[in-house]
Amino acid sequence: MDFALTQEHELIREMAYKVGQNEILPGLAERDREHRSDSEMLEKMAAAGVLGMSIPAKYGGADTDYISLGIVCEELERADTTARVVMSVHSGLHSLTLLQWGTEEQKQRWLPALAKGDRWGGFGLTEPNAGSDAANITTTARKDGDSYVINGAKTWISLADYAHQFLVITRLADTKAKAPYAAFIVDRSTPGFSSRPLKGKLGVRAGNTGELMFDNMRIPADCMLGEEGDGFKVAMSALDHGRYTVAAGGVGIITACLDACVKYANERTVGGEAIGKKQLVQQMIAQMVQGRDIGRLLYYQVGWMKNKGLRHTRECSMAKWTICKSAFDAANNAVEIHGAYGFSDEFPVERYFRNSRGAMIYEGTHEIHTLMQAEYELGYRSDKPIARVLPTYPFS
Repeated sequence: MDFALTQEHELIREMAYKVGQNEILPGLAERDREHRSDSEMLEKMAAAGVLGMSIPAKYGGADTDYISLGIVCEELERADTTARVVMSVHSGLHSLTLLQWGTEEQKQRWLPALAKGDRWGGFGLTEPNAGSDAANITTTARKDGDSYVINGAKTWISLADYAHQFLVITRLADTKAKAPYAAFIVDRSTPGFSSRPLKGKLGVRAGNTGELMFDNMRIPADCMLGEEGDGFKVAMSALDHGRYTVAAGGVGIITACLDACVKYANERTVGGEAIGKKQLVQQMIAQMVQGRDIGRLLYYQVGWMKNKGLRHTRECSMAKWTICKSAFDAANNAVEIHGAYGFSDEFPVERYFRNSRGAMIYEGTHEIHTLMQAEYELGYRSDKPIARVLPTYPFS
């Protein structure tokens, strides 16, 4: 297992850093303060080519490995969480899941436009009464000839008002099977589809989050990913991809906290001495460094496993669980180091604090991942090979 980054990885990091700092950060403080999302950010990311990360060239993608995807997520979240959320939803939950579960015809139909950023993808699993209890979804799909009729609603959906298409997980209406779920690619233009934004969020305020509604929405049967009964497996596969991007992005928050705190600690003086000389400040900065370096090793491992086509649900859960807690702790300490200024949006650390809290909820709460890790160790949980795996890297 070799975790040495290649020259390509380093070039990708440099590119992603520039995109974050030059394209995402300008105007961000105002958008965040006003709770205002901006689809122009997605257009800038598409122009930079990052929306096609880890999609094979045969489908119009960047043909980069999965570690590269993690690096891009890290550097984009170093600028702001809203950009990484786009990568998590469009690239991780939607595009990689389509790459894994789609037929060749489906991949040829949808992936090129997604990889180029001509179309944006979303993901619909969570419902008002189905968050951590994902199996409790009530959105239904009823077979009717060569179509399915979908009714229900999804909530807390990123890019709800911007995505052109969504990967939606439903319950099959006419079956009593033990796995009565199905997954569909749903186009926004389909009659019966509607969305509306959610306001008043604690964090990720410059990102679009909303609800999806399906009112007798009829879609062709060839929009199903996998087969009837595969829906829950599709959803769990998608979460592996999404959690990977969230974990990698968490390292970006830690790095952003270090950027801000090192600068502030060297400039701010108390009693004629930089506060960076104070041992308690050094302790907090050292903890950030620890979280950053451990976090990178954890997500590099998951990226390596993805490259090899290995099942990585446990390792991905560990990375997401560990890194997101470290990111929240880093942001909390960053506010502490900045003192009263850390409580003001004059400095970015209060935004890091708010954004890092969300990552401990979405893609599996902190508590869910705690239970998962304990159940693996106790022997109550084990992973079977998935019938359909991601293409291994290098892509053939």
